[in-house]
Amino acid sequence: MALTKVGSGVIQDDAVGIANLGATGTASATTFLRGDNAWASAAAGLEALTIFTATGTWTKATNNPTKIVVEVIAGGGGSGAGANTGGSGGAGAYAKVFLDVSTVTTVTATVGAAGAAGASGAGGAGGTSKFTYATGTGSFTEIECIGGNGGGNANHTAGATTALPTGPANGVYIAGSGGGGASSAGQVAHGYGAVSSTTATTTASVGYGGGEVATADASTGAAGRPGLVLVWEYK
Repeated sequence: MALTKVGSGVIQDDAVGIANLGATGTASATTFLRGDNAWASAAAGLEALTIFTATGTWTKATNNPTKIVVEVIAGGGGSGAGANTGGSGGAGAYAKVFLDVSTVTTVTATVGAAGAAGASGAGGAGGTSKFTYATGTGSFTEIECIGGNGGGNANHTAGATTALPTGPANGVYIAGSGGGGASSAGQVAHGYGAVSSTTATTTASVGYGGGEVATADASTGAAGRPGLVLVWEYK
């Protein structure tokens, strides 16, 4: 017969085991029993960081985090080529967004490619970076960052400032800065373009999403920097 009532007497030690509680979830050294008779993790904080330098699929960590912070950076534009120095490429746009992923398991992360170097004209635009996911209710959501514009092919015509990204309201969206002619390139949160000089050489660009600088009197431009997607998982 099942026990239906506990009187005023004292329950003996070890008289009721975990199996008798009928709680949901799994009891362990890192869980506690909540008021709704469910075992839950007592830990909170950063659970995992996934870095995408190429397009792939994000899969939620095995300990089932419920919140993530996503950083999306588009590819930077390539510099142009021309007898009077092609223009520098613009940086890719940048977004940082907080998302509830309680009902999400996997998400497609698209990483934008670097803008191509201008061979005898304008540089190529950087590729679009995206973080695309569907919620449990079936609605479709996407964070999209447009790649940096390519630099022009003459007279230091720089790549224009990139348009603002699109996505949910609970985030920060930054348009990539345009290139600055021959002497500076577009910059973004995790990367920047090279620095040129009065000769046909530059120091290399670094990081992710930066637009490339044109060299002085260069016959060819230089490629921009690729994009990046970061996923920070929190319990």
